[in-house]
Amino acid sequence: MAKFLEDIGPLLVFFVLNARGAAWFDRPESDSLLMATAGFMAALAASLIASYARGSKPNNMTLASGGFVFVFGGLTLFLQDETFIKIKPTLVYLLFSGILSFGMLRGKSYLKLLLGQALSMDKAGWMVLTQRWVYFFLALAALNEFIWRSYTTDIWVNFKVFGILPLTFAFMALQMPLLKKHGALDLKQD
Repeated sequence: MAKFLEDIGPLLVFFVLNARGAAWFDRPESDSLLMATAGFMAALAASLIASYARGSKPNNMTLASGGFVFVFGGLTLFLQDETFIKIKPTLVYLLFSGILSFGMLRGKSYLKLLLGQALSMDKAGWMVLTQRWVYFFLALAALNEFIWRSYTTDIWVNFKVFGILPLTFAFMALQMPLLKKHGALDLKQD
């Protein structure tokens, strides 16, 4: 439960403060995303500290994403411009896609380095899975850009909090046949 709260808690703080922060702190509605950003950064810092306190080091993707949150959240707050926090997911997805693509160009699956202890799969499977994640991250980057540029901030926040996670779970579920085919899901009973 602690791990789940560490992962989801900051996003929930972001959502709640965007929805209610202005009213709670008697601020103009236009300050909602700024308050949500500050709360998100504080909750993320608390989450990372709690993770280390439990003796668990967050994975590199979480740390990279957290670094982007602090840089782009800081720019958002310092410049009072919500554009920076809105483009942060796009840049994170492009970074992850780029790193995975670079590994593929080198004939390696960096995804295997990240997940290899959890999944046992042949090299061909890892390369296909990595390629699919590259495309998925590119699709998420494009979708984030479309939503924040085309819709209200509240719709973008709802998408970020309640859209990306289900899309990611659906994408992972669609990978089950690949995982089974390449040995990651050995469902035979001994």
